[in-house]
Amino acid sequence: MTGPPAGGDLAEALTAAARHLHEPVTPHGTLRTAVRLAVRLMPGAEHAGVSVVERGSPGRALAWTDELVRTAEAGQAAEAQASHLGDLWTTPVRRVEDSAADDAGRLLAELGLRSALSLRLRADRRRLTVLTAYARNPRAFDDTATRIGRLFTEHVSIALDAATVREQLTEAMRTRDLIGQATGILMERLGVDAEGAFENLVRASQRENVKLRDLARRIVDTA
Repeated sequence: MTGPPAGGDLAEALTAAARHLHEPVTPHGTLRTAVRLAVRLMPGAEHAGVSVVERGSPGRALAWTDELVRTAEAGQAAEAQASHLGDLWTTPVRRVEDSAADDAGRLLAELGLRSALSLRLRADRRRLTVLTAYARNPRAFDDTATRIGRLFTEHVSIALDAATVREQLTEAMRTRDLIGQATGILMERLGVDAEGAFENLVRASQRENVKLRDLARRIVDTA
């Protein structure tokens, strides 16, 4: 699908995309929204997916527009060093002009995906997250598509960071409540005050090499 032209229409489209990207409450929801928007926004894109590549272990697909892309994403992530995704450790963008003529694009060619535009979303020493747009025709992505793709992925990255923070805060609140319940149970069970119960919980966590949250959940579940 052809994306919006440059200028005011593009700015409006990116603004609308940013609003949609911030609607989901989880990182996974943000990525599912991102792949749908990528097809609507990026010129030439027919499919899109997001995958994560990890050093020393197989990567995996995180979000996709359809099963064809899920297969492509999973295969490329699992063999990142042999695919074009491996280049994104050192460069923010990688274009496959024609997978049939590109050794790194062999899997895409087998699936009938002749063009790919991959853009780095996140990267650190261990993990690389990539958004890729695909097309069935060769040379589907030009410089304009790349420019729009890079602008779009900036919005995706910001929304993904925000969703991650929200998820962490939510988990922190749940953990706090869970530990509070476990502490209350231990106070009653052991006949100690809140400080003594919490210290007992921490010592047990260290002794059993179990996360405090998981130990608290065990106590609450068996109370």
